[in-house]
Amino acid sequence: MEFQSQPGRLWAEDSSGKLIAEITFPEEKPGVANINHTFVDGSLRGQGVAGQLVQGAVDQLRERNLKAVATCSYAVKWFDSHPDQRDILDA
Repeated sequence: MEFQSQPGRLWAEDSSGKLIAEITFPEEKPGVANINHTFVDGSLRGQGVAGQLVQGAVDQLRERNLKAVATCSYAVKWFDSHPDQRDILDA
């Protein structure tokens, strides 16, 4: 799935423009973004889209030299199962 991107947000829309997937990660303090929201439409559940969103957010944050905190429950769980990506988390 290809996502649209802007600083602090990745998302996808269907052909009618309906939002079908989104992750938000605004910079809440200098150098640290909060991964605070993940949404995947029911039609896409079970296809790994949420994981792609979190990985995309992590990639964008690395490119911007930012650290992250995760307050979204899905992102917290994702980092638990991806210990190799935890270096981006703000200690």
